[in-house]
Amino acid sequence: MEAYGGFAQVYDEFMDNVDYHQWCDYAAKLLAKYGAKDGTLVEIGCGTGTGTMLFHEKGYNMIGIDLSQEMLEIAESKKEEEEIVYVLQDATNLQLPYAVPAMVSIGDSMNYITDYGDFTKVLERVNEYLEDNGVFVFDLKTKKYFSDIGEKTIAEDREDSSFIWENYFDEETNINEYYLSVFVRAEDGRYDKYEEEHFQRGYTLNEVKKAVEKLGLKLEKIYEAFTDNEGTEENDRVYVVVRKN
Repeated sequence: MEAYGGFAQVYDEFMDNVDYHQWCDYAAKLLAKYGAKDGTLVEIGCGTGTGTMLFHEKGYNMIGIDLSQEMLEIAESKKEEEEIVYVLQDATNLQLPYAVPAMVSIGDSMNYITDYGDFTKVLERVNEYLEDNGVFVFDLKTKKYFSDIGEKTIAEDREDSSFIWENYFDEETNINEYYLSVFVRAEDGRYDKYEEEHFQRGYTLNEVKKAVEKLGLKLEKIYEAFTDNEGTEENDRVYVVVRKN
């Protein structure tokens, strides 16, 4: 089953409780703090482009990268500026036409990279296409976050769509599984059903530090999300700032 296939149609509707302005404002604050106030910004895991457009409004020239064709089609339909470029790519094989001063990944897109080797590959590709002293800012849900959710079923019903979300977290592998059933009302009043399976990994901060060190990147700081505090394993979400030496 493909992640973010059918769900892509109603993704923005069900994510209306997410404060994208807070996410992007905080990431942009970190980018500026570490010297990336403007220029080209690559967003890895851009999804339907909500964050991409907000970064563009802050003055960045945006390139959005995502693995879901369905999500990118929605992003294309929403954009009002031709300066925003969307590209269908796997982040583990990231390829850009030129080096850029900064990259960003928000909304726990990096958690979707469940293999530690692939996680390292993404950082390797980022390192390849960052300019010297370039900055990469990304967020992560921690192992604690997934462990606290554990085994749980979440359901939500809207006027024209609904979903059932069954969650399971494996404490040994640190892999979180989502089994998602989405029901979308068609024009004739019937409901189309889509089933998807999603996997995320709860990375430890030590794993992140080892991957950064292995690639020769500089770890500037791990932050507790939306604060100036040092991030810890007890946080639900952290933001990581790395720099190309």
